[in-house]
Amino acid sequence: MSESTTRIMEKKGAIELTAAMVLSGSLGIFVTESGASPFNAVFFRCVFGAVALGLYCLVRGLFKNHGFTPKKLALAALGGVFIVFNWAFLFEAYKSTSISMATVVYHTQPFYVVLLGALVFRDKITRTKMGWLAVAFVGLILVADISPSDLTSGSRYLVGLGQALLAALLYAFATIIAKKLTGVRPHLIALVQVVVGIPLLLPFTNLSQTGHLGSGWAWLVGIGVIHTCLMYILMYSSYQKLPTAKIAVLAYVYPAVAMLGDWIVYGHHITVLQALGLPLIVAASLGNNLGWKFAPRRKAAAATTATVPSTSGATR
Repeated sequence: MSESTTRIMEKKGAIELTAAMVLSGSLGIFVTESGASPFNAVFFRCVFGAVALGLYCLVRGLFKNHGFTPKKLALAALGGVFIVFNWAFLFEAYKSTSISMATVVYHTQPFYVVLLGALVFRDKITRTKMGWLAVAFVGLILVADISPSDLTSGSRYLVGLGQALLAALLYAFATIIAKKLTGVRPHLIALVQVVVGIPLLLPFTNLSQTGHLGSGWAWLVGIGVIHTCLMYILMYSSYQKLPTAKIAVLAYVYPAVAMLGDWIVYGHHITVLQALGLPLIVAASLGNNLGWKFAPRRKAAAATTATVPSTSGATR
């Protein structure tokens, strides 16, 4: 593949992933505007998402040479258990805190993946990773902005923070499982997950509450078709075209759009203290994903000095 073709593919991938993250950032608004309870919203996300993804996979011929073995199918189903309950707790967190707060706290998920990777795959946690974990934790403390009254009264806000953290943990479990599902198209994995969610969530779903939804049904269909089918199609397509560094950076379009939408639609905004914590979480996540290191000043200075004399036409 030529360099120009690679650039075109990367540009297309960047547009696809940006669009996917913008859609993802609007999810909280769709859930809120639907008027459905969190578990009802997730149930119908699975129903409408399964129909849309199933039709897409059928039209694209993805069921042929699917790559599933009984073990991989079981793992995909197990991942589905974690995914659908992750959605449920995230949607609960939207109600208990705000879309902005739940989304930011939810973005601590990469660090759960690091910790679970150490436990499950015996991955080594380096000092650098531990450093980024510490930075993320400080950012989380600032973003949470918990007051003494929250701790003593068992406030709904504190419960919401716990729900967002639990959602992030469940997503991390699903991510760890997905690492075992090599050779299977991600669209099919997503389809298995939402299909599993239908009978799994039915006992938690109060269908009698859906009679008054009215226009809320349009929002629920949107969650299934737009945020579960179209978003995944764009996201998985972009992953094939982009390097990891760009994926990591563009992923933060999601919380940015979620916070902007929460402010415009519902008037929710973050405090100064929370504004200080947010960049710490972002920096920690990017540092972890991109392998940034905490370089000592002396080494960094020495490296800079060593490169200054070299002026033989090097490009940047």
